[in-house]
Order: sequence, then C-alpha cells, then structure tokens
Amino acid sequence: MAAAFHLAKAGLNVLCIEADTEKRDPVGESLDWSAPELLAALGLPMTRLLEEQMATWKRHVILKLRSGASEHYVPNDWLARPPFNVELRTLHVDRTRLDRALREIVVSAGVSWLRDKVVRVEHYDRTVTSVATRSGAEICSRWYLDASGSAASLFPRLFHLPADEFGPKKVAIWDYFPAREPLEGTTLSADCEGPFYMSWIWQIPIHPKTISVGYVDSGASIAEKRKRGMSLQDILREQMDQFPELRQLAQSAAAISPHTTSFRCRAYAKTNGPNWLVIGESAAVVDPMTSNGVTAALRHAEEAARIIVRSRNRKQLPWLPRSLYSLRVRYMANFFNSGIEKVVYDWPIRTRLGPIRAGDVYTIPAWSINNIYSRIRPNGLASTILFGMFLGTLRFAMNLFYWYCARSQSAAPARAAS
Repeated sequence: MAAAFHLAKAGLNVLCIEADTEKRDPVGESLDWSAPELLAALGLPMTRLLEEQMATWKRHVILKLRSGASEHYVPNDWLARPPFNVELRTLHVDRTRLDRALREIVVSAGVSWLRDKVVRVEHYDRTVTSVATRSGAEICSRWYLDASGSAASLFPRLFHLPADEFGPKKVAIWDYFPAREPLEGTTLSADCEGPFYMSWIWQIPIHPKTISVGYVDSGASIAEKRKRGMSLQDILREQMDQFPELRQLAQSAAAISPHTTSFRCRAYAKTNGPNWLVIGESAAVVDPMTSNGVTAALRHAEEAARIIVRSRNRKQLPWLPRSLYSLRVRYMANFFNSGIEKVVYDWPIRTRLGPIRAGDVYTIPAWSINNIYSRIRPNGLASTILFGMFLGTLRFAMNLFYWYCARSQSAAPARAAS
C-alpha cells in the first residue's frame, strides 16, 4: 500500500493485487523511532493516529527478566538536539485499524484494487512479462513490485535468489487482552538467564483499552511442546503464568484464542530485475524483537517507488540504482538480524555480559544505525558503499566478540535451538 501510494502520487497508473486480508493477522504493532516520519509521508501523522485511537505512545522499552531484574531503554535527549534532530517519540499501532486507514488513503490517491491472488508469473530471462491470478486474469505492466510477504516471496522463489538466513525458524503465538491501565511503552519479558537460546514475551498496548501479548520461541521448542499434547492456548498460558502481571491477565481472560505465525529471519540478495523490485518481507524478514519490520517495509516502498518514478520513460530500470537498492535492503536486514541473534538470542555474549548489559550492547547501535540511515538517506554509489562498509565493520566486531565469548566460556548450551 505504501509503494502504491508513492507511485500514484507521482502520476503513475497503479494496480494493487491483494488476496483477501480479512482472515490475515497483521503483525508489527511496536514501531521503532524511525517509523512515524515514514507514516506521516503517507498522510498518517502521529496526531491523527493518536486522535483516532489507531495508536498509543511508545516512550520506552522495558526488558524484564524472570528473576525480577529489569531495564528501561529510552532514547537519549542529545539525539533530539542539532545536528541529529531525531524525533524521540514513537508509537504502538493497532495494525488492523492502521491498515484500514492506509487503504482508504491509497484508494483516494487513485490506486486500483484487485482482490485476487497471483498464481503464476510469466517472464523472459529476468524480465517479468505478465502475472496471472487465481480468477484467470492475466495482467501486463511495465513495472512490477513484489510485496507478497515472507510466506510467498514470489519473485525471490521464481528467480531462485540467494538468501542469508539467521537463527532457527521461530514461532509467535499471541492474543489480545483488556488493558487494566494505560501503558506508554513496550515490555519484553525474557527467559534468558542461562546458556541456552532465548524465548520471550511481548506486551504491546495497541489501544488505550487493549494490550497485545505474544510469545516467541524457536520452532523446535514449540514442536516439542505440541508433541507433549499442549495446545496453542496451553503454551501461551504456560508462558504468561511465569510472570506475575501476565499471570493476572491470563487468569482474568475468560478464554484465550491465540493467533500464530512462523517465520525465519532472512534477507534475499539481488532483489531486483530489469522491470521489477522486491519490497517488504518478500525481500527481508527482520526479527520482531528489533521493532524494525514496519520501518524496513516503508523504506523499501519509498526507495523502490523513487527508482520506478525516475525511470518512468525508460525501457527498463537502470542497473546501478536498482542494484544499490538491493544492497541497502540486505545490509540493513543482515545488521539487525545478525546483531539480535549473536548478542541477545544466543547465549555466549548474553551469558558473559548478563542479559541487561547485552541488551545495551545491541540496543544502542541499533537505534543509532536507524537514525543515521534516516538522516543521510544513502542512495548513491558512494554513500551506499560507505554505509555498507560501516555496517560490515560493526558486524565483524560483534562476530569477533561472539567468538571470543563462546571460546572463553566452558558452559555448553543446555537448551540450544536446533
């Protein structure tokens, strides 16, 4: 929808093909500090989101451990001062309401909508020539954007694009509960005090009266619980019972009807062709703990739309801009996914430093990189390559520290993810 809006605003004729979304459970409710600016560019400023109760304030992130220890993560005030001028406020959003409002904006911008599903893509070499839908329609266009989502990843699978993958397959199980009091922050409750792969629970107040509570663990761990005969309701309730405030929520609920999704954090390479680009989770799946998924998708949409608009009178997309776009998508996703896996999910760094300090080691660079990207907006060859080298240096240092911590600790993982 974001890409369609930017393209239509530039005067292009846009058709958005989307399967029925009513049965889909949208995720991405806790936004990072770069997302509000991107939403405002779509006609959804923070004031409107809050006034129409599509969002609540997210002023901080709280990490709580099973032992009772906790830490508040809040952006430093100096980021709001020149030369950075970073917006220190961000939001939690009700994705169902947000998506509905954005769809109305997109339709008003002149985008045509087709409720259907693409089932076949015709192509000549790496040029897409047409797409066919389940209803039998065949659609030809000069340009194509694949925003089909992580499960489909239509063009990456069609063209067998290489991918970087991080960590094991994970499963998220969540439901919604009445909020006892207004909250202005995301709370993460983690089982991470020990040499094993981490699991965690989120609390996200998406509405003044509604809180989203979800549990994330490795697919192997969830599969083991299912083999023991546990239902999704049992699994979510068991995890909530381990934390006092969540236990009260679970006990107050008449019933738990959980939503679920599985995912593998990854980033595809070469997500471009002569007349197509891949955006959103079709291109890269970023771990939900980073709160970077919505920001990444909106950035992809904006940058991909800009390339198409600038190429509107060409026969194909120029090789350099589309290749640099693909590099930026991969650089950013790999940085966030590698960081969260090595520093937080896996045990060596977390066990050596302690969960709280490990959270600092990940959070400070992650927030900084997002803000740097928002300010310098790397688009050209030099800025993209330099930015990639900077991220590569940070990842190398992190991997070296991970290796050192793993080598220097004698404790073997007791619950390593497979």
